[in-house]
Amino acid sequence: MSAAVPARNLFVVAPLSVEARAVRAGAPWAEVCRIGMGPRRAARSTHLVDRADASAVLIAGFCGALDPDLEPGDVVLATEVRGPTGTTVCSDPAILAGVLRRGGLNVRVGPIASSQRLVIRERRRALQRSGALAVDMESAWLAPAARDAPLITLRVVLDTHRHELHRPLQTLAGAAVAYRALRRACALVEEWTHALGSREVVLAAPRASCAGVDRAVEIVERALDDHGAPVYVRKQIVHNAHVVSRLEQRGAIFVDELDDVPPGATVIFSAHGVSPAVRSAAAERGLDVIDATCPLVAKVHAEARRFAAAGFDIVLVGHEGHEEVDGTRGEAPGRTHVIASRDEVDGLRVDDPERVAYLTQTTLAIDETAGVVGALRERFPALVGPASSDICYATQNRQDAVRALAADCDVVLVVGSVNSSNSRRLVEVAERAGCRAALVEDAGAILPELLTGTRRVGLTAGASAPEELVDSVVSALGGLGAVTVSERVTAREDVQFKLPPTAARRR
Repeated sequence: MSAAVPARNLFVVAPLSVEARAVRAGAPWAEVCRIGMGPRRAARSTHLVDRADASAVLIAGFCGALDPDLEPGDVVLATEVRGPTGTTVCSDPAILAGVLRRGGLNVRVGPIASSQRLVIRERRRALQRSGALAVDMESAWLAPAARDAPLITLRVVLDTHRHELHRPLQTLAGAAVAYRALRRACALVEEWTHALGSREVVLAAPRASCAGVDRAVEIVERALDDHGAPVYVRKQIVHNAHVVSRLEQRGAIFVDELDDVPPGATVIFSAHGVSPAVRSAAAERGLDVIDATCPLVAKVHAEARRFAAAGFDIVLVGHEGHEEVDGTRGEAPGRTHVIASRDEVDGLRVDDPERVAYLTQTTLAIDETAGVVGALRERFPALVGPASSDICYATQNRQDAVRALAADCDVVLVVGSVNSSNSRRLVEVAERAGCRAALVEDAGAILPELLTGTRRVGLTAGASAPEELVDSVVSALGGLGAVTVSERVTAREDVQFKLPPTAARRR
């Protein structure tokens, strides 16, 4: 955190004096108001929140855990606070949750219930069944007064269902842990305040999942519907951690190699494709194979076979170790040379300079790839290539859309996993266009420093990222202040790929 960036004005409400001390120790720069414990005092203090001239309002203090997995010192950020008179939705705390987690705190995000009295025994169990994570005695009465300012309810677990607050000797150790965690959390809040403010969010279109990704995910889902769990998938079906996690929860098992698949089991090949050697190994082990290879990747495989059969050396422009590159090279392993940049062109050694062909990984940056192919043509004037570009339509469309955003946005956020080649290329395209850009796994991965001083944020997602992740980032940005959302359309996509016959039959 840069000391040159001042924290925004933050109004903090803390019920107890010990809670207020922890807040002031962690955030001496904030305006802190101690209101006293319980719903009556909270209700009498709403005018303080209502009149607060602050960039954000923070309700901070201790809570009792309802979720049995919570321990003293764990932080709970409320998505909503529930009380006897109704429910108040809080500002999306995802970005703050990321700050706190990176600062070493254990953070949960979800509903907090407010009670008119101490909650113990059966009352505690009843509130737990309602789905609330934790309980306090003030937030539901304070929260409605926050009005238009971002509202964050941050509570640190003091007591749990195993050690309830009515047993003080058993909560002394928990109190010390909770105090330190509250102080630490409030110190970290300063980083979050630097990003507070209203913004325009400009969505790229097209963005997020492409037809090949949708097809691959649907293949896994249908296999699970038809066979039940487990269904095995070689490698990640697509390069997105959230998609993989969701399918794992349904019963998909992702393996690195076929040796990890039981004989005779169902295995799905990922959208990135596999080499003939992998297909042969699957047949030898009697595996029931469903092929989810993207049709555009399969096109590159067919081109590799054609060029190899005609006696060409193949230069495959791509990233060594990427699954798509491994699969394509496997079609002609003795004739394929993998390079990633024009600097590697001079080092190529081929059998016949007059018979050289090139292919490209489908998820590369178009402008960068054009430079590599240009260098290849200079070195091998007789160079031949595919009849049409190997870079897929979705990759090209998303890169064109990012260039349009980069022209007049302060920063571009690309939603995607770090192992997603097409997502990383979108960051590079934005940066080459002169705009700051960052790859974020999800809303919690957004660094506040990326947003400091920004008024227009470009937002897109790689072809392997689902649209709901984009929606979650928009919501998280709204947790920092008012957001207006617009969309910049550079192309429209209506491509659909048929399912493979084996998956279609299992519908």
